[in-house]
Amino acid sequence: MAVFDDEPKKKARPHEIGQDLSLLSVDELSERIGILRGEIARLEAELMTKGSTKSAAEALFRRG
Repeated sequence: MAVFDDEPKKKARPHEIGQDLSLLSVDELSERIGILRGEIARLEAELMTKGSTKSAAEALFRRG
């Protein structure tokens, strides 16, 4: 059994837009959906941060 424990584990390839999904299992698809939902939330949070920063800058320059 030690032989199998020493073998390196395969790293999951990151999701690539447009890749063939037919080779992925249901668990792998579910995992990728979770990863992508997390990434969408992260992108939306950054978008909101940038939007509020832009609004603050516009308000500052309107006063001047």
